[in-house]
Amino acid sequence: MEICKLRRLPLIAPLFAVLLAAPDAGAQGSPDVPQDAGQVPPTDASPPAAPEAAAPVDPSGDAAVEVAAGGTPAADAEPELQDPTEVTVVGTRARETSGSAHVIRSKQLERFEYDDPHQVLTSVPGIYVRGEDGFGLRPNIGMRGAISDRSKKLTLMEDGVLFGPAPYSAPAAYYFPLITRMSSVRVVKGPSAIVYGPHTVAGAIDLVTASIPEGPKVMLDLAAGQYFSRKIHLRASTSDESGRFGVLVEGVHLGNTGFKDLDGGGDTGFTRNEWMAKGRYDLGTDHGIHQELELKVGYSNEVSNETYLGLSDADFEATPYRRYAASRLDRMEWNRTQIALTHRLQFGPAVDLTTTAYRNDLHRIWNRVHSFRGAAFSTVLGNPADPRNALFYNVLTGSIPATTSEESLLIGPNDRTFVSQGVQTTLQWRPRTGPITHRVEVGTRAHYDSIERLHERDGYILEGDALVGDGTPTVVEARNLASTLALSMYAVDAATWGPVTLTAGARLESIHGRFEDYLTDVRSGGIQQVVLPGAGLFVALPHELGAFVGVHQGFSPIPPGQSDLVKPEKSVNYEAGVRWSPRRFRAELIGFFNDYSNLANVCTYSTGCINDGIDQQFDGGQADVYGLEAYVESEQEVAEGITIPGRLAYTFTRAIFTNDFSSADPIFGTVFEGDTVPYVPTHQLSASVGVEVGRIGVNVAGTYVSEMREIAGAGDPGPGEATDAYFLLDASANVKVFEGLTLYTTGKNLLNSTYIASRRPFGARPGAPIWIQVGAKIEL
Repeated sequence: MEICKLRRLPLIAPLFAVLLAAPDAGAQGSPDVPQDAGQVPPTDASPPAAPEAAAPVDPSGDAAVEVAAGGTPAADAEPELQDPTEVTVVGTRARETSGSAHVIRSKQLERFEYDDPHQVLTSVPGIYVRGEDGFGLRPNIGMRGAISDRSKKLTLMEDGVLFGPAPYSAPAAYYFPLITRMSSVRVVKGPSAIVYGPHTVAGAIDLVTASIPEGPKVMLDLAAGQYFSRKIHLRASTSDESGRFGVLVEGVHLGNTGFKDLDGGGDTGFTRNEWMAKGRYDLGTDHGIHQELELKVGYSNEVSNETYLGLSDADFEATPYRRYAASRLDRMEWNRTQIALTHRLQFGPAVDLTTTAYRNDLHRIWNRVHSFRGAAFSTVLGNPADPRNALFYNVLTGSIPATTSEESLLIGPNDRTFVSQGVQTTLQWRPRTGPITHRVEVGTRAHYDSIERLHERDGYILEGDALVGDGTPTVVEARNLASTLALSMYAVDAATWGPVTLTAGARLESIHGRFEDYLTDVRSGGIQQVVLPGAGLFVALPHELGAFVGVHQGFSPIPPGQSDLVKPEKSVNYEAGVRWSPRRFRAELIGFFNDYSNLANVCTYSTGCINDGIDQQFDGGQADVYGLEAYVESEQEVAEGITIPGRLAYTFTRAIFTNDFSSADPIFGTVFEGDTVPYVPTHQLSASVGVEVGRIGVNVAGTYVSEMREIAGAGDPGPGEATDAYFLLDASANVKVFEGLTLYTTGKNLLNSTYIASRRPFGARPGAPIWIQVGAKIEL
C-alpha cells in the first residue's frame, strides 16, 4: 500500500505558482475575455430586459440571487468587458459583498467533469469534506467548523429551493443532486447567510440547473472508464420564435461496478438516474407589469451496493479496497420526485416579486449489516487483538463459523419516507434616498416536512462467503413519524453611499415540531422561535481593492423528538477581509471567528450511533472556531489565443471546545477544554492551473487535506481516531475536433494515493483509487 506522501507537493508547486501572478494590466482592456470568466450564466427564467429596465430576478425563492438578463448589466453596474450577467448577493455584486461569496461556473465544472460534489466544493475556501464511499453519493460537507456529517448544518438548495429530504425534521442530507447536470454552484458564507435558512451557523450552497436557451439545442455527453464506469447525459431544449415559450428536457445516467473487492466476488458500485423537465411561458408586459411562469419537474433514483462496514487497520494496510462478505446484502435503493412552479412579476425597473410552490418526495430503503447481536463493529474493528473482540473479528472475516446467537449478524432495512413542501416568496426593491442607493430584499417561506421511519433487523450467520438467516424473528427497532411546520421571514437592505456599502437585516424562524413513536405510543411537540440579525460593511478602495467586515447570528434548529434539555445550536460569527478584483482576476483574504455558545450534533448511523442514540441531538457546549481563508482566481490571456486559467483556495482552521463535558455521542465522548472539534482539518489546499490554446485545453488540479479527528481530543490522535492526510492529483485534456464535437479525458487521483478517508461508522474506509475516463460531447 502506498500512503500519500507530503513530499510530492513540490513536484507540482511550479504549476500553481502562475496563480499568484498579478493580472496583466493590458489584458483588462482585451475584448476577448471568455464569456464564462468570473460570471454565472443567466437563469432560464430571465425575461428580455426592456431599455433601462432593472435586472429581473433569478428563481431563488427564499434566497433570491439577482441576475442581469439578456446581456444587460445590473442597473448600478459599470460597463464590463466580461460576460455582463453577474451574480449578486442581496443585490450587491459578488466582488463588493460584505462577506464571502463564490460561484463555481459552468466552464470550471466542465474542465474536470467531476461527478463527485466533494471534488467540486473543495475548490471553495472555508469548505471541507469527509469522504465516505469514494463516489460522493451521500456528501459530508462542512463550513468553518460546522460538523460535516451528512451536510446537516448547511442550507442546501437547488435553484433556490431546499432539496434536503426533510431539512427541519431530519437535516441529514441522504440525497444530493447529480453535480454533473448543474450549470453553476453558488456558495455564500458570512452575514449574507441570514437570507438562507434554516441553518445559518455556516453558510449555504445553491446548485443552479441548466437554463432554457433560445432556439433548439441538443447536448449529448458520453463517457466510459475504469470499473465499467459510464455516463450518459442528454439535454435537449427548444423555444418558439417569439421567445415566449420554451422547454428543456435533461437526463443523466451514471454507474459503475465499484472499486472495492467483496469477499467471494460481487458488485460494489452503483447506478443513478436523474431526469428533469422545465417549461417556461412569458406572459408578456401589461401596464408596466411583466409576468412569467416556469414549471420544473424531476425524477431521480439510485441503486447502490453501499455499506457502512469498513476494515480493521491491519486489513486496510494489507488490502485497502477489500470488503468483508458480511456486507454482501448491503444495498441502498431510493426514488425521488420533485415539482416546482414559479411565478415572476417585474414591476417597472425597481421591483421584482418571485413566488415558488414546491414539493419533493423521497422514499429510501437501505438494507445493511448493523452489528453483531452481542458486539458493536466499532469495538471489534477498533481493537481486534482483544481476546473477546478476536472471536467476533474472526467470525466477521469468515475465518471461523459462528457458534452462538451472540455471533449472529444483525441485518435489516432502514426504511424512510420523506416529504418536503412549501411556498416561498421574495420581493426585491431598488429605491434611492438622496445619494444613497438601496437594494432591499424581503422574503418569506411557509414550509412543511416530515420523515417516517421503520427500522427492522434479522439475524444472519456467515457461512463461507454466504449469509444465511439464523431463524430468529424479525425485530422492529424503530417506527416513528417526525414532522415540522415552519414559517421563516427575512428582510435585508444593502445601502450604498459612494464607496461604502452597508448591509443589514434579520431573519425570523418560527418552528413547530411534532414527534410520534408508534412503538411506545409517546407523542411530543415543541415550538422554537428565533430572530437572527446580521450586518456587514464593504468599503471600496482605490486600485480595485476593497475591505469588508461582518457579523451575524448562527442558528441550527432542534429536530422533533428531542429531550427537553437540548438547545438549538447557536453561534455569533465574525469575519473581516480584503479583496482585490480587477477584471479577470480575484484575490481575497478573509479571517473568521465563530463563537459557539452551543455546538451540537444530531447522532446518525453515519457517525457510529446505535440504538437509543439514533437521531438524537447531543449538545457539545461552547467552542471557538477561527481561521483564515485565502483565494486567488485568474483567467489571463498571456498571448493571442493562449489563456491560462487558474485557481487557488487555502483554508486554515482551528476548532476547539472551551468547556468540559461528557456526551453519549461517539464523536464527542468525554471532552476537556481545549480539545479539538471532530471533522475539521487544520489545513486544506486546492489549486488548479491550465493552458487553453485554440481548440485544445489541458488542466491539472491538486488537493491537499490534513488529517481530521473523528473524535474530540487533544494532541496527536491515537490509533483509530483520525483520517489520513492526503494529496490528490487530477488532470484533464480536451480537444474540439470540429464545431459541435469535443473529445476529452479525465484522470483522478493520478498518483494512486491510498488513504483512510473515513473511520465512521465502523472501521477504516478508503478514498477512490486512480480513475481514468474518456468521453465525447456533442453540442448542436
